Amino acid sequence: MTGQDAATARQGGRQPDSANPPGAVIVMHGGRSVSIEPTAALQPSVLRMIPVAGAIRHALRGTGARVCRPRFRVRGWNGPEASPVQDLHELLDQLSRDWGRIPVVLVGHSMGARAALRAAGHPLVAAVAGLAPWLPPAEPVSQLAGRRILLVHGSADEITSPEQSWAYAERGRSVTKVATIEIRGGDHAMLRRARLWHRLAAELTRLSLAQPTRAGEVAAAFNRAAAGEPRPVL
Repeated sequence: MTGQDAATARQGGRQPDSANPPGAVIVMHGGRSVSIEPTAALQPSVLRMIPVAGAIRHALRGTGARVCRPRFRVRGWNGPEASPVQDLHELLDQLSRDWGRIPVVLVGHSMGARAALRAAGHPLVAAVAGLAPWLPPAEPVSQLAGRRILLVHGSADEITSPEQSWAYAERGRSVTKVATIEIRGGDHAMLRRARLWHRLAAELTRLSLAQPTRAGEVAAAFNRAAAGEPRPVL
C-alpha cells in the first residue's frame, strides 16, 4: 500500500484510540493484469470502492470496528510478483502489530478480490468477500481453510468470468465454507444494481465480525451452499 494510505488504513481514517478495535474491514480496489504505474486517488477503480466502504461503515456503526480503504502501490497484478498481495500482507502485518489478533474481513473488487483471496491465509483474516472477482483457473484455494468466503458476480460481466468464479467456489468448498450469489444483469463496474452489491458486502462483514444481523441474502446463500442447493440469483 502507499505509505500515507497504509497509515490511514491503520487508523481507519481517524485518530487512533487507546483501545484496540474489535475487528476491521479492508476494502480493496481493482486494477490491471500488468502495470507498474502508481495508483492514484482519482482512478475509477479506486473511486468505485468509496460507496462500498461507506455502506460497510454504515452497517458497522456503533460497533467500534474500523473500515480501511487503502490503495495498492501499483495498478497491476504483474504475474508471479502478485504485487497487490505483497501490499496486503504488509498491511495485515502492520495491523497485527498495532492492534493484535483482531478479526479482519477483506472485501475486494476484481483484481482486489483476487488479492484478498490469495491473502486469506494470513492469521488475522476471518472472511473474504470477492465482488466480480478475477479468478483464473490456476488460482490456489488451500489458503482459504477456516475462512468464510463469499463470491458475488454479475451475469452481465464482460471483464471477468462468472463461470470461473463458480468453478473457484467449487474447489474452495473442499477446504472451507464458500457461498456464491449471482446478480442478474450485474456488470463488472457494479454500477447496475449498485445498492445490492453494497448491501451484500456489508452483510458479510456483520456476519463475519459476529455482529447481530437479520436473516438476509448472504446468510441464505451460505445455508444453500451447505445444503448443496443452487446459488441464489438476485
